[in-house]
Amino acid sequence: MSLAQDIRIAAAAYPIEGLPGWDALAAKLDHWLGEAARAGADLALLPEYAGMEAACAGEAEAETAEEWCRLAAAAAPDYAALCGELAQRHGLFLLAGSLPEETDYGLVNRARFFTPTGGSGFQDKQVLTPWEREATSLTSGAPLSPFDCDLGRIGALICYDSEFPALAAALETDLLLVPSSTEAPAGQARVQIASRARALEGQCVVAQAPLIGGVADCVVVDANTGQAGIFGPPDTGFPEDGILAAGEVDSAGWVLADLSRDALAETRATGAVAPLDHWPEAETCAGKAALRPLTHNRP
Repeated sequence: MSLAQDIRIAAAAYPIEGLPGWDALAAKLDHWLGEAARAGADLALLPEYAGMEAACAGEAEAETAEEWCRLAAAAAPDYAALCGELAQRHGLFLLAGSLPEETDYGLVNRARFFTPTGGSGFQDKQVLTPWEREATSLTSGAPLSPFDCDLGRIGALICYDSEFPALAAALETDLLLVPSSTEAPAGQARVQIASRARALEGQCVVAQAPLIGGVADCVVVDANTGQAGIFGPPDTGFPEDGILAAGEVDSAGWVLADLSRDALAETRATGAVAPLDHWPEAETCAGKAALRPLTHNRP
């Protein structure tokens, strides 16, 4: 499905907190999504593990990452219901904060997608980080599947997934959403570099929404750093560096940019390079890769 209209995207640098209870969480999300709607956003993106606030709200206590994941899974249905309600209230398409959920696949890191008219979908993280593999029982979950909606075909890659070009290529979208949670500047750099690379390769727009701050008692989200950004291909119709919008590091708030279908069509038709057209050729070349011994000129 091609884009039906230009889209205003809002990507959040979202500060996670240990809130006093569910009402405080609902009020916070209502405030944040209300801000995005008042700024004219059509679509709002929250970070990876932002949904852990549902586990941390009130007097919840746990010791290990696995125990926190189980608390989050117990809160996941109520968190999903709240986010779906708020998407309708504020007239937004919303990729809500991800959190662990119990599914037929096992415990997964799932981000749910909601429409202003009550539609919903989800995307599970595909490739787990070494820490997730060691500290939790999370698994990769359901396969990739883009969201076909009134805005067009939208894909999501949760944090580490953005670092694998094959995953983005499989989605074939004009807009790619990257919710992230990284505890160190190097992690933030990796996800941002990956997001910009996916925009270049896919001749598409990529929005990254990072988690910032932390909840000291929750080992899953005890420390986070990030910089929200929205990126396009550095080519015809886009900024020379491809950066449509970028926030300050660890500065809470929304970053907004408009995705123009005309700009996408222009860069794909008349850009200086044509990665989408030439991708099959590159794959063919890659398939022929072989080790060749060096030759030596002998006297």
